[in-house]
Amino acid sequence: MYLCLIKSRRPDQNLAMASHSFLLLVLAFTCLVSLISPVFSQTCSTQNILTTEKTPFDTCLDLPVLDSYLHYTYNATNSSLSIAFVATPARPSGWIAWAINPTGTGMAGSQAFVALRSGPGEAPVLRTYNITGLSGSSLVEGRLAFDFWDQRAEALSGNRVVIHASVKVPAGEDSVNQVWQIGGNVTNGRIGIHPFTPANLKSKAVLRFDGSNAPASAPGGASTTPGQEGSPGNAGSMTTNVNFGVSLGVFVLLGSIFVL
Repeated sequence: MYLCLIKSRRPDQNLAMASHSFLLLVLAFTCLVSLISPVFSQTCSTQNILTTEKTPFDTCLDLPVLDSYLHYTYNATNSSLSIAFVATPARPSGWIAWAINPTGTGMAGSQAFVALRSGPGEAPVLRTYNITGLSGSSLVEGRLAFDFWDQRAEALSGNRVVIHASVKVPAGEDSVNQVWQIGGNVTNGRIGIHPFTPANLKSKAVLRFDGSNAPASAPGGASTTPGQEGSPGNAGSMTTNVNFGVSLGVFVLLGSIFVL
């Protein structure tokens, strides 16, 4: 006859193990939420941005720098471009801008729509700037070199701001030079100079009306081609893949906790 002795755990050991498992569970859940959230917020195709007519735009772009996004529709009948530019100001009382440069590829000569906030929680105000140079004195509100309409700015969640506008583009052209920017300095209703980080200096690109520089996942049924290496089309998919892999690891951690 065998006598089996089972050593029971002390109450304080059970409490310590339960507390440890609970902390691991909270940590895993927090990591999971933080990883899942960017997957749904870092691509333009997940944003519910509509035109003035409350219809989806034909094409959208994850712009390569400054965590910015562009939704647009080109109308060849009247040579117009309707856009919605989404970005987050550098500070709650900052500004964002989207522009077309008819004469060059940089900031000088840009015809800009600027949405600014005078303070945290304030509704954004849309203004137009004809930027003649690179100095602070060139940031003066003025008329644009082309016709525009349906312009407005609105606040989104997460301190994001969207600029809506429709602009007249030259007939027969298939692209324009676009420039976008974010800043954090607004004083007495006047915007200050943006930071000069590498991202701020690279915020310019050619915008093709046919959507050929948009990612393949762009909504609206437009004909698009996948982005090349380093292009805007890869940014969202790379983020999704990385987050999926790490999220899978979090699920494994959760499973091990419940097994314990």
